[in-house]
Amino acid sequence: MPEYLAPGVYVEEVSYRAKSIEGVSTSVCGFVGPTRYGPVGGEPELLTSFADFERIYGGLEGLQFELGDTTTTATEAQINYMAHGVRAFFDNGGSKLYVTRIYEPDSEAEDAGHARFAIGSPAGITARFPGRAGNMRITFTVKTSANILSADLEERPRLSGADEFDLVYVHQLSITSPPIAEGFYDVGRTGSQLNLSNSSVSAFEVSRFNPVSAYSVHLVTVSVNVRRAGSTEDELIGTFSLHPLSRNALTNYFTRNPDSRNRFLHVPFAFEDFPTSGSALFAWLFGTAIDSVIDRSVAPDTELTAGSPDIPRPRASELERVYTLAGGSDGRLPTANTYKGSETGLEKTGLETLADLDEISIVAAPGYSSHANQLSAAQHDSRAGQITQHLLTHCERMRYRVAVLDSPDNFLLSEVRNFRGKFDSKYAALYYPWITVLDPTDRDGRREIELPPSGFVAGIYARTDTERGVFKAPANEIARGAIGFEILLNKAQQDILNPEGINCFRFFEGRGFRLWGARTISSDPEWKYISVRRYFAYLEHSIDRGTQWAVFENNSDPLWANIRRTVEDFLFNEWKNGALLGLKPEDAFFVRCDRTTMTQNDLDNGRLICLVGVAVVKPAEFVIFRIGQWTADRKV
Repeated sequence: MPEYLAPGVYVEEVSYRAKSIEGVSTSVCGFVGPTRYGPVGGEPELLTSFADFERIYGGLEGLQFELGDTTTTATEAQINYMAHGVRAFFDNGGSKLYVTRIYEPDSEAEDAGHARFAIGSPAGITARFPGRAGNMRITFTVKTSANILSADLEERPRLSGADEFDLVYVHQLSITSPPIAEGFYDVGRTGSQLNLSNSSVSAFEVSRFNPVSAYSVHLVTVSVNVRRAGSTEDELIGTFSLHPLSRNALTNYFTRNPDSRNRFLHVPFAFEDFPTSGSALFAWLFGTAIDSVIDRSVAPDTELTAGSPDIPRPRASELERVYTLAGGSDGRLPTANTYKGSETGLEKTGLETLADLDEISIVAAPGYSSHANQLSAAQHDSRAGQITQHLLTHCERMRYRVAVLDSPDNFLLSEVRNFRGKFDSKYAALYYPWITVLDPTDRDGRREIELPPSGFVAGIYARTDTERGVFKAPANEIARGAIGFEILLNKAQQDILNPEGINCFRFFEGRGFRLWGARTISSDPEWKYISVRRYFAYLEHSIDRGTQWAVFENNSDPLWANIRRTVEDFLFNEWKNGALLGLKPEDAFFVRCDRTTMTQNDLDNGRLICLVGVAVVKPAEFVIFRIGQWTADRKV
């Protein structure tokens, strides 16, 4: 409490308003599954477009999982369901997505699955992450500047634009005594004076370039282009200095342990056990045969034409060194435990990586239920069932999120009913059948593929939340990108599936391909609809986050009144937005927080209990019109 010791006017700020509750986001999604590239542990990155996904986790090209034991080289090609699911999510209205890559290594080696090119032993270039997408082509191109050697006003040699830790090439324009040999030199500094040296020449000062007209000195840098596996175009990464101590050093940028997460995610490869000087690194990377090529590239025209025949300028390809990494592997088909993940290692993996991200409200694993040729029917059913259970357990533990479940592909009605019958949860919804799209990787645009529904459904969830609100059932919505379904269901077939909580995709003539179901897989009729489950999660999470200020406040009438006003204001806005039933607010909700909700024992134990009741809207799943005959002389 402030002290008033001297007479005067004191102005203080006080608040007479109730605290406000801001509704939490309900459209942030988390996907778990195998991808072509990217990190396999730690906190996932937030993606806002499919282009973000491609830069970190690779594109739509298929995956090849190792078969049999760890000694076999056979592989099985599989559609990249995760990438297609992400694409469907954004196409159908999703805007914020976290992706966790899971990876099952095919050996116990520390760098299992990493593509590599050995320049020396053990030195070389290694892909940052495991995967066949690491089998990239890397092009290093030498860049040389114009002559930077000149004389100052006092006719002393100087290097313009050069600094410590640069790499330069010295070219002789005439014979001098004592001569400075042509070749690559590292720029160093002694006090305020620059000096040059390499592995065979001790450091000498720039003043030795006398006369200046006898030499030309050129800055040497290297540009890096990467062509990722499956791509037809090179991606320019940047231009770098060669010396490891330079501010823009090649080896500092392409290191196994970069100093920023941005580089960790987007720089695709790293150097290992490289030389520690610029001239040695250049020779290691390009070889010594390139010295004569550089000499021809910086020689003046008069020197080239003096030869007989004329000495040609080097072609662009002569200034390049191309390395193709090999040995990258997509690993083995991920097991159910790989999806579950772990939090006992250095980094969390699998579903555990999503546990600390409070804003996620939708969880899916596109493709987890697909049939793999290397598994028997019994093994597939067991694996799909275990992964489904891991998704349910995760959502039930996290409370404020729901799982979007895929039915297995190529399942008949009886089979999907048996699959559905194994689970009972109010935190998940199951969708059937798989969706047919044109394969975007097919250049002819003719091949059709079947994709799991979860990517489409998660996008529809987000789209409905944005356009209408989380209280609106995410159904009777168009599946963007669909050209058909694995099975075309009719009304009689859906009459069997819908009561069991299997949400169907249907085709309607003139209305397109639509999601036609909004039920959970719960046997509790109170939680029949996914919109009700998600809306209650939204209410609970919003009130949870918006009333944290009340913790450790005095547990008495002023606090109770403040909480009542806070929650009532929040629910009043929900009623105005159409989320609650009732013509009047008192019909739509009530909030009680007083001595009728708390005993003295509750107060003595520090418990504040607020009772909230809401009349939530539910979807008009069955629209019924009763029509009878009417006679003209009948009175109303």
